[in-house]
Amino acid sequence: MSPGGPSGAPVVLASASPRRRELLQALVRAFEVREPQLDEVLGDDPVADARRLALAKAAAVAAGHPHAVVLGADTVVHDGRRHYGKPSSAEEAVAMLRALRGREHTVVTGVAAVRDGQAWIGHSTVHVWLADLDDEAIAAYVASGRPMDKAGAYAIQDDDVPTVQRWQGCYCAVVGLPLWVACRALTAMGLHPDSPVAAYPRCAACPDRGDP
Repeated sequence: MSPGGPSGAPVVLASASPRRRELLQALVRAFEVREPQLDEVLGDDPVADARRLALAKAAAVAAGHPHAVVLGADTVVHDGRRHYGKPSSAEEAVAMLRALRGREHTVVTGVAAVRDGQAWIGHSTVHVWLADLDDEAIAAYVASGRPMDKAGAYAIQDDDVPTVQRWQGCYCAVVGLPLWVACRALTAMGLHPDSPVAAYPRCAACPDRGDP
C-alpha cells in the first residue's frame, strides 16, 4: 500500500508517542510524525475529554499540513472520581499506582482524523483491573522509569511487570491507539488502511472489530 493509499494523500501522526507510532505501522507503511503543541486540560468526562483532545491534536498539526490526513489520539484514565494523567514525578507515579491497584478503572482513547477541513472522531472505552501490586513492586516499577510517560503510570504491554490483571475491550486502546477505530478514521478520510490482524493476530478477536 502506498503511504496514503490510492488517493496519494500523505499521512501524519499527531503524536510523539513511540507506542502509537508502532501501532500505526500496522495500518500504513509510511507516515510522518509531528508532535502537537497543545495544553492538555482535562474535565470530568473521560469520553468527551479523549475525543476533544484527539481532535485538537489532529487539528493543530493539520494547520501545517493542509492536504495530509492527520491522525490524532488521546488516552484518558479515569476511576469514576478523578483522572490520571502522566505522572510529573516518581512520587506521583507511586501515588497513582497505589490508588489504582486492585481496582477497576476506565481507559478511553479518542481518535480523530482531519483532512482538508473535514474531521472524523471516534473512541474506544476499556474497563481495566489493575493487579493488586504491593508497595515493593510499585517502587521497583517506578524506579525503572517506565511509568513516567504513561497515563495512569502503567503500561499494559509491560509483560515482565504484570500491572494489569484483566481488561474488557480493545487491548490497543490501552496501549494508546485502538487500531479498528483508527482504521475507520483513515477510511473516512478516503484511505485504504491495512487490516491490523496481519501485524497483531489478537486484533481478530477485538470487540471493536468491524468494517472500517
